[in-house]
Amino acid sequence: MGKKRGILENRHKSLTEGSIWKGILLFALPVFLGNVFQQLYNAFDAWCVGNYIGDDALAAVSSSGSLIFMMVSFFNGLSMGAGVVIARAFGAKQHDEMRKAIHTAIAFGLVTGTILTVAGVALTPTILRWMGTPADVLPQSIAYFRYYFCGGLFVVMYNIFVGILHAVGDSRHPLYYLMISAMINVVLDMLFVAGLGMGVGAAAIATTISQGISALLCCIHLLRTKEVYQIKLKEIRFHKESLRDIVRYGLPSGVQNSVIALANVVVQSNINSFGKAAMAGCGAYSKLEGFVFLPVTCFTQALSTFVGQNLGAGRHDRVKKGVGFGIACCCIIAELIGVVCYLFAPKLIGFFSDSKEAIEFGAAHMRTICLFNCLLAFSHCMASIMRGAGKATVPMFTMLGCWCLFRVTYITVAVKLVNQLTTVSLAYPITWALSSVVFLIYFLKVDWIHNFDRENAKRQTIS
Repeated sequence: MGKKRGILENRHKSLTEGSIWKGILLFALPVFLGNVFQQLYNAFDAWCVGNYIGDDALAAVSSSGSLIFMMVSFFNGLSMGAGVVIARAFGAKQHDEMRKAIHTAIAFGLVTGTILTVAGVALTPTILRWMGTPADVLPQSIAYFRYYFCGGLFVVMYNIFVGILHAVGDSRHPLYYLMISAMINVVLDMLFVAGLGMGVGAAAIATTISQGISALLCCIHLLRTKEVYQIKLKEIRFHKESLRDIVRYGLPSGVQNSVIALANVVVQSNINSFGKAAMAGCGAYSKLEGFVFLPVTCFTQALSTFVGQNLGAGRHDRVKKGVGFGIACCCIIAELIGVVCYLFAPKLIGFFSDSKEAIEFGAAHMRTICLFNCLLAFSHCMASIMRGAGKATVPMFTMLGCWCLFRVTYITVAVKLVNQLTTVSLAYPITWALSSVVFLIYFLKVDWIHNFDRENAKRQTIS
């Protein structure tokens, strides 16, 4: 019976066989549920701070999205590269290459996670001042971010471990560990903030502890598993070829994420200019946006793994069918959530703040953006498909051009002409539409599936 269960488990982990739609959904569902728990404890931070400390503290925490994403996203992009390399080797049953990639990714994560921790703690005040954070909010913002970045190593290693598990088709164990860490975070928030009144920094401490626990649980699982992707401490080192491929596929994603995040910091700086009520209201939306993004995240991760494994196995027919199914599901669900957000915007923002002005700002910001969620979903799906196919530079240049250069240019010009929050909010749907058009043209015109085979054959010849 035990042997039969193991065989069935391995079959579920491979996305190269069986029903396409069932494989994608079985992979995506645990990712979705895991991200729900992650967003719940992120939102609970804001709720707890807003209700037990006040709007100044909520504004301090709410401005966190752009800064945290800017600092963390580069390293997360590199972990995406590791996931692509591992998924391709797993799909092709090249287990030796897969193990080298896994242990190289861990070594890489340890180094980059340490860099993130040091840089985040050191640069927080400078970046917050550059963002134009109001003086009455600045001390609490600095406290929150510095405590958050003390756990930078945990954030990077968790993403590395989850990337390994997702690459081999295991999305269940990350879900279990996120559920545990989410519950721990809620308990610690209530204890530190509501019970002991330790202030806004305590919310970040609770998050750091919970992130550390989730990373530790993932690590223990990978050390104890008997599967071919088991981690062995003595094998953790840099392998030249694996590091080359990880950087090759991950660096474009990391650069893309960081520069886009920098552009969003510019957007946040313009939001800050409207005062702390706007910061609190738009920040509340950013917490809710995490829930909107959930179907996008789960399907993009599923698509990247699905494409990587099936191209590695030479299953082109499955790639085409799976891509169409994943894009359709992702866009439809994201748009339905957008409609719900539009209809209930004031009530949703009011969950985080009882300030009438903050609710008005947040609801206006939400209603300007949320009906265009399908464009956001489509762009991210296309980016994940290209990354899974080893075309990481395609989403990098597309998003740098559309979501960075064009977005910053639009903000710089438009706000001078019409100095309203709606003008700032429109930066998102406009640039999502532009990137969707570019991705669609590339997807239809370029033979990216067979280009993968040619490049893969060339790489193996060189090796």
